Amino acid sequence: MKAGTLHMEIWRRLQEWRARLPHALLFSGERGLGKRDLAFAFAASLFCEAPRSEEGAACGECLACRWFFQGNHPDFRLLQPAALRAEAAENKKSGKAGEAEGEGDKERSTRAQQQITIDQVRELDEFLCVGAHRQKSRVILIHPAERLNREAANALLKMLEEPPPETVFLLVSSEPMRLAPTLRSRCQNLRLSPPPAAEGEAFLAAAGLRDAATWLALAGGVPFLAMQLAESTTEWQPLLTDALGRGDRLDALPVAARLEKSLKAVKGENPLPQFVDWTQKWLADINLAAQNLPVRFYLGERARIMALSKKSQPARLARFYRQLSRLRRESAHPLNLRLFLERFFLDYRALFLEEE
Repeated sequence: MKAGTLHMEIWRRLQEWRARLPHALLFSGERGLGKRDLAFAFAASLFCEAPRSEEGAACGECLACRWFFQGNHPDFRLLQPAALRAEAAENKKSGKAGEAEGEGDKERSTRAQQQITIDQVRELDEFLCVGAHRQKSRVILIHPAERLNREAANALLKMLEEPPPETVFLLVSSEPMRLAPTLRSRCQNLRLSPPPAAEGEAFLAAAGLRDAATWLALAGGVPFLAMQLAESTTEWQPLLTDALGRGDRLDALPVAARLEKSLKAVKGENPLPQFVDWTQKWLADINLAAQNLPVRFYLGERARIMALSKKSQPARLARFYRQLSRLRRESAHPLNLRLFLERFFLDYRALFLEEE
């Protein structure tokens, strides 16, 4: 999938800048928008020796393109955490699509593996001391930039204060406010936004995703996140949706037992934070329905959500929503998963029970 097709306005702006390109660009926006893919596509276009004249995209066929897409271009460097590099390799091996934004590091990763370190930045010194091999710019892509630790950020800042000639830094960040203000000020910010729903649905449908509208809504309008959700769907997600739809008819303890078994079967990342996130979206839809507004996330569950909204009370919903914020923190390392789930579903069912 080509992120540039979702962000044509920004792509055109990048092409207009090519004659006098800023030495540092910051691609920012929420996760799943294709920021990294867009930055890669732009880097490829800078190296390409026969770009497509109508859009400036890389041809994919010249020697420079073959080097770049094979990961061997001598004028390109990618700085990313070791954990994310391993995750990207796993995704490539399994054929997963979309951009890995780095928000879901495996629990086994150490803190150092989750950061971009000063040693990685220092390794650029030798790279920058050598001229470009193909008579074009050198490109350094940093993703995700908010993972630069303090020492690495300071070292990078010195480079941006006195930028090397013929060198472009491309920073990609889902949390740009975590970057030091001095670092942000040295970059030209390119903020990406979710595309209109029709464009997002068409993009996903062209990529072969079934029920594109449903997944896009559940992802909050973010196309690459929609693709990731669809690819990672496992047994616990439909079980959770069905349980939430039962409201006051929910048999909490047996459901907790089934969900515990399903959640424990998930390999890799802890699914509980996503479990809580999906519940927050469900409650947001109930709140919208209670105000006679269209649901935003669970398009396929309109009827059940409307029915539950008639039984809910705003004060209870608000209180439980605040409780979910606390449960999100606990979900990272629950002491007892069964007790966590039993308490969760008992409290959820109580939202719809009449007060005695």
